[in-house]
Amino acid sequence: MKATPSAQLDLLRVQALDTRLAQLAHRLGALPQTAELAELATRDDVQRRARAEALGALEDIRTELGRIESDVQIVEARIARDGERLTHTSSMKDVTALESELVSLRKRLSDLEDQELVVMQRAEDAERVVASIDEERAAIAADRLRLEGERGDAASALDADRVAAERDREAVAGLVPDDLLAFYEQRRTRGGGVGAALLRQRTCGGCTITLTGSDLERVRRAADDDVLQCPECDRILVRTDESGL
Repeated sequence: MKATPSAQLDLLRVQALDTRLAQLAHRLGALPQTAELAELATRDDVQRRARAEALGALEDIRTELGRIESDVQIVEARIARDGERLTHTSSMKDVTALESELVSLRKRLSDLEDQELVVMQRAEDAERVVASIDEERAAIAADRLRLEGERGDAASALDADRVAAERDREAVAGLVPDDLLAFYEQRRTRGGGVGAALLRQRTCGGCTITLTGSDLERVRRAADDDVLQCPECDRILVRTDESGL
């Protein structure tokens, strides 16, 4: 393949811009906020599951408390009814029976009220657990909002650099012959993003091998417009006054 030395130098400029674009893409994917946001998402998922468990426990406690409160109401109603009957009966037998039942009912009511206090305390503790989780999730949400803003600002700056580099790349690529550019793209795909390298002091800038012997002699004998490739990495070798030939 033939290409003027000027076109080959332009190809090096294309390579430099492609390298710049790859670096920008890497920096965009490696923004520190991205990792922090992923960590926050993990923490929030843990807290979300903990909240679901805490709410389930709280609901069970509230159900138990509701049952006790219902029992309290029933016992209080029976105490009120028996107390009313006691004031309106003249039968000693009924009085004795009602008084005995009232003693039992008041004992039952006292036990229920003790249970109610215990369960109410458990409900308050469970509510505090849920509230604590909600506070933690709110803090996580605030951190996420802040980090998303910071990442957005950083990404905007990188994106502006990317747009400028793409614009420059398009302009420089327009100076390179189509066949050379297509060959470069093939080499770049196979070369891990590097398709053309400067030969400096007989050393390939792509794989850093130093040319010697017949390889060096072949390069020295080549015409200025010959498109050469590194014998080691197969990338396009671009010669300049720095090549040491």
